[in-house]
Amino acid sequence: MFLESPAAGADPDAAGDAAAWQAELTLGFSRRGDKTVLSRREHYGPLTVQRPFYPEGPVCHVYLLHPPGGVVAGDRLHFDIGVDNGGQALITTPAAGKFYRSDGKQARQTVDLRVAKQASLEWLPQESIVYEGASLHTGMEIELADGAGFIGWEVLALGRPAAGEGFEAGEALLNWRIKRGGRLFYLEKQRLDATAFKSRWGLNGHSACGTLFACPTQPHHLQAVQALIGEDPGRGVTQIEDMLICRALDERADRLREFYLQIWALLRTDIVGQNSCAPRIWAT
Repeated sequence: MFLESPAAGADPDAAGDAAAWQAELTLGFSRRGDKTVLSRREHYGPLTVQRPFYPEGPVCHVYLLHPPGGVVAGDRLHFDIGVDNGGQALITTPAAGKFYRSDGKQARQTVDLRVAKQASLEWLPQESIVYEGASLHTGMEIELADGAGFIGWEVLALGRPAAGEGFEAGEALLNWRIKRGGRLFYLEKQRLDATAFKSRWGLNGHSACGTLFACPTQPHHLQAVQALIGEDPGRGVTQIEDMLICRALDERADRLREFYLQIWALLRTDIVGQNSCAPRIWAT
């Protein structure tokens, strides 16, 4: 998912030799008057946040920080984030995340998100770069109350094409579990490895892939995204009840993220009640 670049001169191929990090970050957002505040912040290990920003009034913008700069074999990161009734939060990261190649151990990252009634959460991390030979397991657990608004995405870049690196070794295990109104609504598991990377039934050699979830949406939102996609074979969208799910493949993660930003701008006014307001960190 994210984070900051490693220190200058760091050798990412040797990152797996470093001591593994165990880290947790708990955040809570609550409505206070005419804006949402970060009412709870607890952390263990190298996970923290910058101070909240308010570029658009009521919505609380928060940037997640991981000072080590990347995730190595054996690391365990856990995020626990809740938005109370009426709260509105947008969470992103200051740079692309990095999962370095493994020495045989697995890196794990789990994210638990809870959104209460009449609240909204936008989970918009920048892309994750999965180095060739990396081994990681990610889990997204999302609990949405009736009437909650949510827009979230996950964008992966497998290998480093610009450096001539594909994805001939390694694996990424991805899990999404979404509950709505207390019932299991959506369950998905993906395994991306060298075979899936090359196969036509998988990524067909595309280095970047992503998934976006958004709710509540209406049929006209689906139609608007379909019009945006046009005849592009690397894009697709569907709607399950009022949950919109959009998948995309590309040769470059930045183009894929730009595509999702266009969808976010299409949907945000109706889901969050605010026009699109990109976090300032994205422009740096």
